[in-house]
Amino acid sequence: MTSTFRDRDSAEKAYQSLSSRGYAKDDVNLLMSDETRKNHFGDHTADTDLGDKAMEGAGVGSAIGGTAGAIIGAIAAIGTSVALPGLGLIIAGPIAAALAGAGAGGLTGGLVGALVGSGIPEEHAAEYESDIKNGGIVMGVKPRNAEDARYFEDEFRRSNGDRVRQY
Repeated sequence: MTSTFRDRDSAEKAYQSLSSRGYAKDDVNLLMSDETRKNHFGDHTADTDLGDKAMEGAGVGSAIGGTAGAIIGAIAAIGTSVALPGLGLIIAGPIAAALAGAGAGGLTGGLVGALVGSGIPEEHAAEYESDIKNGGIVMGVKPRNAEDARYFEDEFRRSNGDRVRQY
């Protein structure tokens, strides 16, 4: 289940729906630009679980060098959160580990390549990439069952999610 959220409040509501069903931070994929992270989850904002998740990737990013090799090594070591300085992206959750598994090919394919590698069709991945570049927050989770999937779809829509899709 994946969706784009246009602001922190919408993303927070959707994230709370995941938490209410017993999903932890490490179950949730979160993708945004570094600029969006600074605007919505920077030092001047309130602390929340979602904000903490966004900051995990940012803190990691400051320790990563600018080369693809260093980034790939850091992703593999961290497993769940990473900032990609050359691309200006914050990626947190299982997709970060998948990106590490893709190696350099995952990075050279950019965000679309990483999303396609995680099972999102290319045309949808391109839309999510555009959303991120335009300040959106893309959140995704793999529902454990059909009941959770229906619940999250409804909750993401109630939280003003755009492009709510299940893969």
